[in-house]
Amino acid sequence: MSRSRVAWVALPAALAMTLSACGGGGGSTNATDGKDNPDGTVSIYGTEPKSTLFPANTTEAGGGKVTDSLFSRLVGYKTEDGAPYNLMADSIKSDDAKVYNIKIKQGWKFHDGTEVKAKNFVDAWNWAAYAPNAQQAASFFAPIAGFEDVHPADENAKPAKDKMSGLELVGDYEFKVTLNGPTSVFTTMIGYTPFSPMADSFFADPKAAEAKPIGNGPLKFVSRTPNALIKMERFDDYKGEDKVHFKTLDYKIYSSQETAYQDLVAGKLDFMEALPPSAKVGEKYKADLGEQVVTANLLGQSAIAFPQYIPAFQNVKLRQAVSMSINREQITKTVLAGSYVPSTSFVSPGIKGYRPDTCGEFCKFNPEKAKQLFAESGFTGKLTIQSNQDGGRKEPLEAACNSIKQTLGVDCEFVGATNFGAFRQIVDGKQLTGMSRSDWSADYPSIENFLNPLYRTGGSSNDSNYSNPEVDALLKKADQTANEDEAIKIYQQAEDLIAKDLPSMPTWNEKGIGGRSKNLLDAKMSFKRQGALESFRVKA
Repeated sequence: MSRSRVAWVALPAALAMTLSACGGGGGSTNATDGKDNPDGTVSIYGTEPKSTLFPANTTEAGGGKVTDSLFSRLVGYKTEDGAPYNLMADSIKSDDAKVYNIKIKQGWKFHDGTEVKAKNFVDAWNWAAYAPNAQQAASFFAPIAGFEDVHPADENAKPAKDKMSGLELVGDYEFKVTLNGPTSVFTTMIGYTPFSPMADSFFADPKAAEAKPIGNGPLKFVSRTPNALIKMERFDDYKGEDKVHFKTLDYKIYSSQETAYQDLVAGKLDFMEALPPSAKVGEKYKADLGEQVVTANLLGQSAIAFPQYIPAFQNVKLRQAVSMSINREQITKTVLAGSYVPSTSFVSPGIKGYRPDTCGEFCKFNPEKAKQLFAESGFTGKLTIQSNQDGGRKEPLEAACNSIKQTLGVDCEFVGATNFGAFRQIVDGKQLTGMSRSDWSADYPSIENFLNPLYRTGGSSNDSNYSNPEVDALLKKADQTANEDEAIKIYQQAEDLIAKDLPSMPTWNEKGIGGRSKNLLDAKMSFKRQGALESFRVKA
């Protein structure tokens, strides 16, 4: 993602802290003079979610954009730069960055009409962290005291408790959170989707909530037709400043990004946060869309993971050889038509603590060294790269395979799953048989978010199944360091060790380029590469 550096507003960590309730998330900059239609319908490009639309079980893009509009958290992020602001939180205070007193705003409602109270946060966080509930994002609750009691490190062990000791209900609208140690990240982290509250009805009947999720966000669930449509509707009792200005939202599920783009140009689809490779060749999208092009500073990264449960990939020389055999510069200029730039680090540009070239020589095209390492690895056989075929992912990965083949003289094949949901089922089930696309968009603007989920043992998105006790120890130390600058230095030490192990290879960073139809007067895109729905205005 070649982009302007994103200015991240850092939060003070060690002294008493209160997040300011500043304006949230990028309202419209185009004056509509009352000509927008508050009862209009918006359609957005979607991919099939891989699982239930529970906030702690949705860590992929297809479901994430849906749950982000269904649920609101204590903290929101500004569209332009990811700066945190108080959303449902009235105040978040701490004297030591370890014990936090949180008060929530009163009068907020769930979509079933019940009031959101502090216990809905406490109960939801405990439920999400409890290992038997098997929530994909459970590991995000690890900083909270008592997490290991509800989620033991041994997957086969029975949890000692079903509630974390670090969560304490103080009153109807107040609760206390005690962490394992001081951290500079917590007040930013809790804006991420898994930290959503859940309605009482969810705990009474999770199966019913699976069929019809009840959230507290700006949009409420109407219906879901698998592989076709997820229909949402504005929640008129929503109290947040990120409320929407249209009536109905249709997430239209596509198996082909090309088809979606054709619909966008034809006015049959209103918004796409990413465009297919064919639209980027020669900047065709500019001629197709004109003033309807939408750009953003993205915080994310594309990578290819080497699953460590595949014996061949336990050989570091093979991993290094493959990475050095990919001509990132050529692929980003040709196949990706300059809409991406080569990636040389495990952290995205724009994140505080980012350093260029942490991947060193192993992310640079070096055919001779690649051939040498490949020979030393002793590998024989065939290489594959697995991914979903939709979303424009096929073409650059086929090019990566061709580069590997031409450089190393080894057979390499792209193996595509039908859609993103099907692909993630394979990854999460640890059923990969080859290398795997492992792209990442920031959940919140922090270097921690680029390391813990992807490289800590048992991390929620650790696609390579990587485990290094030294890395784990450094990440834990950084997590429990109250001073942000000191914490970043420790996170960087962990990144350096990850670079030596190369469990995945950074490939390219995306420029934020999307598009809207003429049906929309205005639409913005966030740092997470999602439509900033509060900015959408439908033409009257």
